[in-house]
Amino acid sequence: MVKTVLFDMGGTLEDIYVDAASERAAMLKLDAMLRSWGMHTQVDLPELKQRVDAGWARYGVYRDAHNVELKPVEIWCDYILTDFGFPRELLAPHCEEIAHMWEITYYHRQLRPGVKPMLEGLKEMGLKLGIVSNTAALYQVFDILEEYGIRDYFRDVTLSSVTGLRKPCPDIFQVALRQTQSRACESAYVGDTVSRDIIGSKKAGFGVSIQICSKLTKMKDAGVDPAFRPDYMVDDIYDVLAVIRQINTEQ
Repeated sequence: MVKTVLFDMGGTLEDIYVDAASERAAMLKLDAMLRSWGMHTQVDLPELKQRVDAGWARYGVYRDAHNVELKPVEIWCDYILTDFGFPRELLAPHCEEIAHMWEITYYHRQLRPGVKPMLEGLKEMGLKLGIVSNTAALYQVFDILEEYGIRDYFRDVTLSSVTGLRKPCPDIFQVALRQTQSRACESAYVGDTVSRDIIGSKKAGFGVSIQICSKLTKMKDAGVDPAFRPDYMVDDIYDVLAVIRQINTEQ
């Protein structure tokens, strides 16, 4: 019997992807923000992109090796913008603003069609709902849930940037289970990746795993052992409701 359903955010409840236009927009905004705070990169846009990409690569190596998420001030001061030598005391107060901008500009984001009626159906079943999301910003997920008009459906929102833990680490799922006062064996997790969502929730003891593919799934799941499989796959987020109904009817 499923009593709790937890969701990934980017790629699951919302469509998300990156293209050349969004990359350029993020670089332009980053450069403008830094200039407004008296910090000039002294490089052109291609060079800025090259250095920022290199910084993200450095951070990714550290982050993924330990399944941790640093705070925005550490990410941007110690990894992404470290090559520019900006004084930490000048850059640090603005790092969350940069992180928030990056999440909503570098990525195209849009709520998937069918999310609201799906959540409403699960709510009518009396289920507890929550989110477990990897993100490098402290507040962006909360803000966009409000913008989408779905914040009130969720009893808990557990973020890697807040906990310091990053999927697939099972501990971040355990935090969410405690926040929602749920048992893993009675919980389902819905995500778009095997590497982070399915493996992580299974290691945390979740009774059900559901995957919906996104535009980033193939890239994020490159090299994953094909032996790992979700319990269910859906093509439309609304179908999560039917899957949970089926499971609870059969049990």
